Amino acid sequence: QVQLVESGGGLVQPGGSLRLSCAASGSIFGVAAMGWYRQAPGKQRELVAAFTSGGSANYADSVKGRFTISRDNAKNTVSLQMDSLKPEASAVYYCNAALEVERLGPSSGRYYYDYWGQGTQVTVSS
Repeated sequence: QVQLVESGGGLVQPGGSLRLSCAASGSIFGVAAMGWYRQAPGKQRELVAAFTSGGSANYADSVKGRFTISRDNAKNTVSLQMDSLKPEASAVYYCNAALEVERLGPSSGRYYYDYWGQGTQVTVSS
């Protein structure tokens, strides 16, 4: 079963740091875009940071200079180092990736599908 598994969320004081990690597992033949989104209560899910299929990193303006996204292509993992955290960063953080998997049946073949992790809570509070 193909899935994204996140880890690293928790409670941190303002100004502190957290590191989120996400690993893609299962029968995967390729990984394209991979990144992190977040959703705070009552708000829409928004991009935090992500690698495009071309390999460049995009960041939300609100996290530039404080968050760093990294990727290990050999291990199919993506991480998010979050420094100088602010209370407004509190949200559920979701890993997202476009994964190439094999589909069986009449239209068998390898296709890219969009996958989401289960989410990990980040709370920034004193």
